Amino acid sequence: MNGLKGEDIKYVIPHQANMRINQMVAQKLGFPEEKFLHNMQRYGNTTAASIPLLLDETYRNGRLQAGDLVLMAAFGSGFTWGSALLRW
Repeated sequence: MNGLKGEDIKYVIPHQANMRINQMVAQKLGFPEEKFLHNMQRYGNTTAASIPLLLDETYRNGRLQAGDLVLMAAFGSGFTWGSALLRW
């Protein structure tokens, strides 16, 4: 649809609820581990703040450059989910 491929994405910033789920999704999508970012090992499940916290942490660590593509994806109980593709 947009002509992008998985390798065009610099980082995937998923909701930080469950490491095993995130690792399984990364594997199923064929993303290398270093592209699928996590911080739940330091903060636990920070619910709705998990993606903004990790995005800010990634930026402050100097890992984001102008033009980078970042995929953010979240899920909740039941059938709720959301995602966004951001060009930094």
